[in-house]
Amino acid sequence: MNQLFRRKNYSETDTSTHLLRVLGVWDIVFFGIAAIIGAGSFSSLGEAVFRGGPGVILLYLICGFACGFTALCYAEFASRIPTAGSAYTYAYASFGELIAWIIGWALIMEYSFGNIYVAFSWSDYFTSFLHRLGMHIPDYLTCSYTEAKKAFMNGSENKELINAWTNAPLIGSLKFIVDIPALVINGLITWLCYIGVKESKNFNNVLVILKLAVIILVILVGFAYINTDNWTPVNPETHVSSFMPNGFAGVMSAVSGVFFAYIGFDALSVLSEETKDPQKTLPKGMIISLVLCTVIYIALTLVLTGMVDYRKFDGVGDPLSFIFEKSNTNVAWMELVVSFVAIVAITTVLLVFQMGQPRIWYAMSRDGLMPQKFQDVHPKYKTPAFATVVTGIVVGIPILFTDKSFILDFTSIGTIFAFVLVCAGVLMLPPKEKIKGRFHLPYINGKLIFPMIFIGGLVFFYFWQPDFFHTLMDWKDPKEGEFRASIFFFILINIVLSAVAFIKNLSLIPLIGLSSCLYLLTGMSHDNWFWFGLWFAVGLVIYFCYGYRNSKLRNA
Repeated sequence: MNQLFRRKNYSETDTSTHLLRVLGVWDIVFFGIAAIIGAGSFSSLGEAVFRGGPGVILLYLICGFACGFTALCYAEFASRIPTAGSAYTYAYASFGELIAWIIGWALIMEYSFGNIYVAFSWSDYFTSFLHRLGMHIPDYLTCSYTEAKKAFMNGSENKELINAWTNAPLIGSLKFIVDIPALVINGLITWLCYIGVKESKNFNNVLVILKLAVIILVILVGFAYINTDNWTPVNPETHVSSFMPNGFAGVMSAVSGVFFAYIGFDALSVLSEETKDPQKTLPKGMIISLVLCTVIYIALTLVLTGMVDYRKFDGVGDPLSFIFEKSNTNVAWMELVVSFVAIVAITTVLLVFQMGQPRIWYAMSRDGLMPQKFQDVHPKYKTPAFATVVTGIVVGIPILFTDKSFILDFTSIGTIFAFVLVCAGVLMLPPKEKIKGRFHLPYINGKLIFPMIFIGGLVFFYFWQPDFFHTLMDWKDPKEGEFRASIFFFILINIVLSAVAFIKNLSLIPLIGLSSCLYLLTGMSHDNWFWFGLWFAVGLVIYFCYGYRNSKLRNA
């Protein structure tokens, strides 16, 4: 049993690398913006607004708050362990091998499965842009088989998906429905990641500048069309105007879509071995990019919910161009510009995620937990070549048979879980010597402050949403019941954390990060947890069949 939780001491490990160190602070910031400002703003934002109404702004603040403290924890690990591997490497140092494997398996979910969703979003915007130019690709070549079948069986009003199912040619008895644009962009991004990080860096920086320019343009132009009445819509059932027309539970039901917007900053830590002076550069780049992106998301959400009634965003996959359509504000030139730049924006997200996954496998292979082949570095391009190709295949194959909604929820829960373990891992690290020029997480004793913040938060929430507390134990309604049950267990866990913080004098910053991420998990449904558990069961089987036997730490 001790072997399963044996920790790896990276201070005694050679952290030299065969990868090229070419990334500076602003390269990291640009990669962060590339990963964070993408599918979350150009695609999943529409679904989040529909579920939560204007109140979804609160969820962006909560997620930004949680990710801010989590980023500080990532920065602390990055300053101590400047190697590829992200949360996997950090868990190996703080929790031991088994938890490290679990985190590595979760990161495969985050990067690979996340990129499936992003590829679908890219395809939506690409085909929409071509349609606005008068070019049309057959519907059965622009969506997945599963999406089209589900839409047809459920009587969806989505005409494109219904047309795809009814007009698809038959191969035997099977309808030929394939998302060709999603497959093509996955192949092109895989090739770009294969030929080198320097080339990827230059390509990424140009696209990020273009993307930011247009997002600022959307905010400035959209501001002139804001109707403040849209920020307090009338609930058709209660006839009451509210910033949260679907209640706080409605806001929290959008957590998958909102949190998906933030998961990109985790990808930055896998670039440690390609970063110049990573102990200083990575923490600074991560924090700057996260702050900038949170401000941008809040501004975008204010503009969207102010321009158009939140109920119109039902099923809208291109919200930033949707607000300028003829049926809304009728600004045709902005509709075209946003559609084009969305393709650019989502391409940068694909790039960063597709760079991240091979480096996770590279780190796991180096520890013996994955086959040695994943360590292969291309002699010319100096990239993890085999792992990059496998990543392209792992992303490409599910594009053929899965759908966006499932992938969105599946990716978000795995990422939040990884964040929980990173924050908890920092609490277990021993004190370190302060070295000038490196990042050091400030120590603030949470013995009294954390319990006070927790109790104060409960009191505030009670007076803000008294009805919610009065019905906390009412779990009869399935949807409301899931959320209330999660909140109940969240409160119990934080009571335990408060007691441990008081006894052990735990550091406040990782405590707040841990508690915030645990809160985000309350927005996940039982179905999310079921598939999440199934994914990890498969991962554990692979670990005990291969990783446990071949672990270099265990066999040392």
